[in-house]
Amino acid sequence: MKKFLALLAAAFVLGTAGPVFADEEATTTTVTETTEVAAEVVEAEAPAAAEEEAKLDSGNTAWMLTSTVLVIMMAIPGLALFYGGLVRTKNMLSVLMQVFVTFSLMSVLWVIAGYSLAFTEGNALFGGFSKAFLSGITSDSLTGSIPELVFVTFQLTFASITPALIVGGFAERIKFSAVLWFMALWLLLVYAPVAHMVWGGGFLAELGAKDFAGGTVVHINAGIAALIGAIVLGKRIGYGKESMAPHSLTMTMIGASLLWVGWFGFNVGSQLAADGGAGLVMVNTQVATAAAVLGWLFIEWLVKGKPSMLGGASGAVAGLVAITPACGFVGPMGSIILGVIAGVVCFWAVTGLKSMFRYDDSLDVFGVHGIGGIVGAVLTGVLMAPGLGGVGFDEGITMGAQVWKQIVAVLVTIVWCAVVSFILFKIIDLVIGLRVSEDKEREGLDITEHGETAYHP
Repeated sequence: MKKFLALLAAAFVLGTAGPVFADEEATTTTVTETTEVAAEVVEAEAPAAAEEEAKLDSGNTAWMLTSTVLVIMMAIPGLALFYGGLVRTKNMLSVLMQVFVTFSLMSVLWVIAGYSLAFTEGNALFGGFSKAFLSGITSDSLTGSIPELVFVTFQLTFASITPALIVGGFAERIKFSAVLWFMALWLLLVYAPVAHMVWGGGFLAELGAKDFAGGTVVHINAGIAALIGAIVLGKRIGYGKESMAPHSLTMTMIGASLLWVGWFGFNVGSQLAADGGAGLVMVNTQVATAAAVLGWLFIEWLVKGKPSMLGGASGAVAGLVAITPACGFVGPMGSIILGVIAGVVCFWAVTGLKSMFRYDDSLDVFGVHGIGGIVGAVLTGVLMAPGLGGVGFDEGITMGAQVWKQIVAVLVTIVWCAVVSFILFKIIDLVIGLRVSEDKEREGLDITEHGETAYHP
């Protein structure tokens, strides 16, 4: 309003200057002075407007604090218990340790360098080191309407749970030291670059690919790394010949339930605000997950004759994964369709696809997270169409163009992750070795790697 009044005053002076001043020079001087006064008022208003835009919102901040804690619950105890119940008794504690300590190590590395590499200006692939060790970030620094330190911690939980997901691909046969070395290098050389490409203003962000909460950054990334690890390490001793059934589906169900609850922090928190958009993400996350449970159980019942608790839990995770990239862009009906498709496709991936190529992805990280992430990322480009209940495309973008952008993002993530992960696994294998000895594997990693057991007779 002040800006408008200043310009109006300038116009008034210009309009009345003719009769007052006798010569052209005087008129020009008055016009110049008046214009300068108006410009000074506008310049004075600009910082005030910027200051208003950067105002902290306590409601948004409270929600983001809550979301961050929910995502921590997803990892520990949620993911740890989900994975722990799926392995054999002799390896229960080893999986809990791998998830627990990976989450801890990633948290430290994120504030040292990961955040800066992902979320500062750099090039198309990497950010810079301007905020390494959180340099320059104070309690007064803001990201949008929330403290930047809250944003750092929220993104920390994403960066910490993603490597923890990879653990399931090579569970029951990898050295604990190899896990820690791989995860540390992978965070800096795979996760941070992909996060920068998608969310930090890099190549895929410039392309216009859509990933609301981590379909490419988290799930495809983790799924591909787990698959590469499973192939490089080789199959578990006795795979396909001995029973490797989950030792506690009760624990797995508890873990899956904690993942489901915590995922609202994961997805809804990515809105970075407590608003109507958050409400859309919330309902989409719920109905997609429920639909995926039903889709998985339906196809399992049809193919195997009986629906299983493991199938229901796996279907829930598949639905959560698939809706992650799409949750802020599609409508509830589109979310249900996506959930059913994800449940059916991921069931095929962990049964038919896995049998076809005969790889030993111990806990089906690739089949659920990798394939589910691909399904969700690509179908985001379809289901965000207004005619299907979505929020619509960017101006000038058609459905076909958006789907192509989604496919490019998927392919870039797959190639980057596969190549770098393979190199890291090979280097670590040469330096310290990846796999425990045959005797240690048969005895179980709980005793041989950690000197303790989960259960006592």
